[in-house]
Amino acid sequence: MSVSPIRVIDLRGHRFGAAVSVAILAVAFVANAPLLVLAVTLMLGASAAFGTQYWLLGRPWPYVRRALRLGPSHELESEYPPRFAQALGFVCLALADVLLLAGAVPMAWLPVAAVVGLQTLLAVTGYCVGCKLYVLRWYVPSVFDRIVGKPQPSFGDTFR
Repeated sequence: MSVSPIRVIDLRGHRFGAAVSVAILAVAFVANAPLLVLAVTLMLGASAAFGTQYWLLGRPWPYVRRALRLGPSHELESEYPPRFAQALGFVCLALADVLLLAGAVPMAWLPVAAVVGLQTLLAVTGYCVGCKLYVLRWYVPSVFDRIVGKPQPSFGDTFR
C-alpha cells in the first residue's frame, strides 16, 4: 500500500469552509430541506476519506483570498486533524440523515445543531474541537489514521 505525503492546509480556508457549511445547514433547518443536510454530509465524508482538497465548501477560499488581497497563511497545519474533525461531523450528520429518513424530524435536527455549533465555533474563533480531539492521540484517531493511510514515522524519523 502506498501512502501519500502529509499535506498541509491554510487554516483560514478550513474556517471559511466551516462558515459556508454553517450557512447551508442553517438554510436547511429554516427551509426544512433534508437534502441540503445530505449534501453537506456527503461533502464532509468525501473530504474526511480522501483529503481536504475534496472539501467542496472550502474550494472557493483561494479565490476569496486573492479577491481580498490576503497574503499567504502563516498558519499551516497537517490536514489530518481537520479530516478527523470532518469525519466526526460526517458521523453526526449521517445520524441526522438516518433520523430524517426514519421520520424522526425533531430529533434529527439535534445532531445537525451540534455540527452547526461546532462549525460556528471554528468559523468565528478558529478553535476546532475535532482537531483538538485528534491531537489527544486516543484510540479513535489512530484507527482513523490507519483507515485513511496516514504515513507513520519510522523509528529513524523520530530522532531527526
